Amino acid sequence: MKRLGLVLFYCIGVLAVGYLALYAYAVFSGRDLQPGDPIHIFRKPDAPSYS
Repeated sequence: MKRLGLVLFYCIGVLAVGYLALYAYAVFSGRDLQPGDPIHIFRKPDAPSYS
């Protein structure tokens, strides 16, 4: 039981570090969003229009 708790603790730690690494990558490599900038949603040109 103690070993299972330790493995679970390490797994949660690895996930947290991975999440922080992805967040840092997104912050430092992504473009800055300014208030009022439009959000571009890309669709297939031949997708049906439901509106």
